[in-house]
Amino acid sequence: MGETHAITVEKVLPYAAGKIWRTLTTSDRIAKWLMPNDFVPAVGHRFNFHTKPMGDWDGVVHCEVLDCDPPRLLRYSWKGGANTNPEYGSKLDTIVTWTLTPVEGGTHLRMVHDGFVLPGNRFAFDMMSPGWGRVLDAIARITGEG
Repeated sequence: MGETHAITVEKVLPYAAGKIWRTLTTSDRIAKWLMPNDFVPAVGHRFNFHTKPMGDWDGVVHCEVLDCDPPRLLRYSWKGGANTNPEYGSKLDTIVTWTLTPVEGGTHLRMVHDGFVLPGNRFAFDMMSPGWGRVLDAIARITGEG
């Protein structure tokens, strides 16, 4: 078994936590900053993200809401990929955690995507590391739209 790694990104957004929470938990808004989905903010809800297939992977990320404490904490599983996909790495079995903390001037938003097992998940880890930073910028933009 390899070593486990996490991607952590954080940013202070000039919005109340409740407004950011809406961007993080409304399906049509999530589709604007991440991927099409059938998300519902309820513990135990199973949902999928859909993106472009890569090799043997069908492009579906299978998820389940593990924790939902509005407007403070959202945690969900993130599973996808295919073990028969050597150029894109082994299957992912990870957890995404969003934490919102009120601060002066807005809300500190922190995202941790944990559970990347290296070297098998190296491709996904390397692709998603800069991607999550861009996602935070998109969340800020979409939250500001209303």
